[in-house]
Amino acid sequence: MDGVMALASQRAVVIFSDSSCCMCHTVKELFIGQLGVNPAIYELDEDPKGKEMEKTLARMLQSSSPLPAVFIGGKLVGPTDRIMSLHLSGKLVPLLRDAGAIWL
Repeated sequence: MDGVMALASQRAVVIFSDSSCCMCHTVKELFIGQLGVNPAIYELDEDPKGKEMEKTLARMLQSSSPLPAVFIGGKLVGPTDRIMSLHLSGKLVPLLRDAGAIWL
């Protein structure tokens, strides 16, 4: 867990992803393309420690499919459903603003 948390605190927004996952692509597009965020992205399928990190994230999220896992301001916000729910309810942008990921 220490490795995941260390990576998660390196930027205002950190996304743990899988390069072939369509939901991961959707979340990255939301943050980068639509919201103008510059997240740190870790493609776990391309990392030698990726499987270990994915298991850690699964435990943290209490889910068998934890990716994408998004951290905002060093805190685990969640996978796709939680991110989309926050976005649709208008609560995602204030979280990003508070974390210093966006300024407008």
